[in-house]
Amino acid sequence: MDDQQVHYGDDYKPIPATSISDGISLEIAPHVHYHTIQIVNICFVKLDTPGDFVLIDAGMPDSAEHIITATEEKFGEGAKPSAIILTHGHFDHVGGIIELIKRWNVPVYAHEKELPYLTGKKHYPKPDGTVEGGLIAKMSPMFPNDPIDLGGHVQALPIDGTIPHMTGWRWIHTPGHSPGHVSFFRDSDQTLIAGDAFVTVRQDSLYKVLAQEIEINGPPRYLTTDWKEAWKSVKTLAELNPSVAVTGHGGPVSGEELSTGLDILVNEFDRLAIPDHGKYVNDKEHYKKDH
Repeated sequence: MDDQQVHYGDDYKPIPATSISDGISLEIAPHVHYHTIQIVNICFVKLDTPGDFVLIDAGMPDSAEHIITATEEKFGEGAKPSAIILTHGHFDHVGGIIELIKRWNVPVYAHEKELPYLTGKKHYPKPDGTVEGGLIAKMSPMFPNDPIDLGGHVQALPIDGTIPHMTGWRWIHTPGHSPGHVSFFRDSDQTLIAGDAFVTVRQDSLYKVLAQEIEINGPPRYLTTDWKEAWKSVKTLAELNPSVAVTGHGGPVSGEELSTGLDILVNEFDRLAIPDHGKYVNDKEHYKKDH
């Protein structure tokens, strides 16, 4: 790897926020494990070949060694995934990725609309510290926002909805939180890896993030810039009738808790998810027109 061609943004830095779930690792469905790093989840999906797996997302800044340790605890010393698949490119989902691809030299896949933010070409809109919410929302302007550059190590997911190496899974475009946000679904048992299309904790509230209280809610408010698309994306995922879901933030949910929670979120998204104010928020009547 050419270190001059691959780098984090100039504002890259560790974020000192850790929940009680840090380090927890659980199997939520056959061959699907999630692992919490500080306040964000990554996933390991085992493949058909023994010892083969992919990594979904790459954690918080400065988390590469944590991810490598978790990987080797699951799959053995020296284990590496066949690929890293990204739900999107926000700082807390790509925080360890450069060290990981340097260590493992594996390809990275993301939606084509996310590639400008992963190849140094475009900044995400700045986090909104004015948005309605708790202390983490107020802290959000301090979070890394400069684009990282993965050069030729990142490529677009296939346009036919398949996911490299992940037979039986498909990706679903779920924009709103970011332009190229995707979620992953396995039809055989209705397992959903939702990323930040919706989450199971009030991510703007410091107390709830640290305590990890389960609460199905919309995407993190301070980084969501298109609320109309975010609402449509939640509706798309609810219509899949997932049996179990792991999200980017918060614990896994399943069964009636998941189905009921998603139904409520779809029907009351304007009240539960869309903030009352913020620089990316229109009048709430604007969002109701299509729902």
